[in-house]
Amino acid sequence: MRGTVRDPLEQLRWLDVGEGHCPLGEIFSVSFFRGLGTEEVLRRFGTGAQEGVRMSFGALRDRVENLLPQSDGGAGGQYVGVLEAGEWSVAVELSGWEATLPDVAERLSHACEMVAVTRHDYAEHDFVYAVDGSFVTGFNAHTPGYRFGSDPEALNSRIRAIGVDPEQDEMCLDDPIATSFALAAEITGVVFAPDTLERPLLVGSVST
Repeated sequence: MRGTVRDPLEQLRWLDVGEGHCPLGEIFSVSFFRGLGTEEVLRRFGTGAQEGVRMSFGALRDRVENLLPQSDGGAGGQYVGVLEAGEWSVAVELSGWEATLPDVAERLSHACEMVAVTRHDYAEHDFVYAVDGSFVTGFNAHTPGYRFGSDPEALNSRIRAIGVDPEQDEMCLDDPIATSFALAAEITGVVFAPDTLERPLLVGSVST
């Protein structure tokens, strides 16, 4: 009897749901850092040493929502929350996108391995993979067949492992965010499931 093939997107489609239904909102970035502690990740997002403040995801969301009207959203959420997940630290930017900016990713990834995904319903969804200050590969999450970076083919075997053909230039994914998070999970072993948001975060300001 043939076993059931696991859907790699099953636990991740909540990140792709439409307006008003994703608890992270319509704009967010999640980044993963191998070998860095939460305080070091926070320091890299901010300026100088930051102690950070422990708070719930709900408290972080409230803080960001209260701040956004002051800048009309143009400066992003200006806060990041970080938690540990095995060998990786996971950073959440609500209404933010800093981690997937190429120059920022290069700096954030110094002496470590980094994966980042941004959802931005009013611009582009992005995936980034950077190692030790080098932007290795990245792509628009809708079209992973078009990649750029110092080694665009570096993740081809990982992309195939989640059921996507990296050589298909014409494809436009229906579940771009879930697929990007599936690729992140394939690399990191960390599945960004909904219960992740139940854990406390170390929160600090973003000044990249």
